[in-house]
Amino acid sequence: MKKIRIGQYGIGHNHGEEKMKSFRRFPELFEIVGVCEPDEKWRAARGALPGYAGLRFLTEEEFFSAGLDAALVETDVPDLDRAAKKCLDHGLHIHMDKPGGEDIAEFTDVVNTARDKGLILQMGYMYRYNPVIRYAIDLAKSGALGEIFEIDTQMSTAHPAAYREWLSRSFRCGTMYIFGCHLIDMIFQVLGTEPEDVVSFIKETLPQDVPLADNALAVLTYPHASCTVRTSSREVNGYGRRQLVICGSEGTVEVKPLEGPSTVSVSFKKDLPPTYKDTRTFLTGFPEQEGRYDEQAKDFYAYVRGEKENPFDYDYEIALQRATLLACGIR
Repeated sequence: MKKIRIGQYGIGHNHGEEKMKSFRRFPELFEIVGVCEPDEKWRAARGALPGYAGLRFLTEEEFFSAGLDAALVETDVPDLDRAAKKCLDHGLHIHMDKPGGEDIAEFTDVVNTARDKGLILQMGYMYRYNPVIRYAIDLAKSGALGEIFEIDTQMSTAHPAAYREWLSRSFRCGTMYIFGCHLIDMIFQVLGTEPEDVVSFIKETLPQDVPLADNALAVLTYPHASCTVRTSSREVNGYGRRQLVICGSEGTVEVKPLEGPSTVSVSFKKDLPPTYKDTRTFLTGFPEQEGRYDEQAKDFYAYVRGEKENPFDYDYEIALQRATLLACGIR
């Protein structure tokens, strides 16, 4: 099995260290050459984290002349597009963390560069590999729930002041931008990438504290379905109430919270008489994820080696980023 020579460009992304840990768990697949972080601020803040222990920190010149096959693009979010383009211009397959930038033209250029060069672009949407989310989406796509008419999603957290400050200076649309992209990704996998409309409702709850769009709602409409995307950085136990609910003419599936331990329930019309009582069946036995990004890492290897085709193609990623920006009120 031929290893992929890979390095990490940037360590400013909040997922960066854990991503590196996952790729390092598979030494039979990846040869980790080193890490490049041009910004001394991030080197000082995160360079000594355990996930990077024993790895060599390279200059940009060393990084791009190291004979790499691929790069993990893990800069702070506002810098992702520029860093990804730089890696693609050097002929590297990339795993790019999410989301893309606020300029859809810039992000589209990144994606089309990968397309034109025949390079793999894997975006860092980790819920694509979450077993319970995968179960709910696959159940809906199988037709077992009938015609889907409603999807409700929620991804919130009670953030500390420092994180809220970072959100306020990094994006025009705080929580919808950083979290809503995950939820729209789930909706797209069920109903497709062409909603009739995307309407956003963006609120600031404490503008005198931090001018942050910290309470956001977006509604996506399809010919026979409506979907809600709700995000907040102020919800008490927001993490515990993160959820995906898919409703169809023949059944409903619910996942809450989105990550473990998750509760998964289903209700099927054919099994139940009309009733106002709670008639859910709760499911168990889902495999636990050893690492949040482990399956993603293995798929990246398979994509680069041509053993699997990335089901999230170039056009999908552009459509997802465009819808995320619309959900943020950025048109």
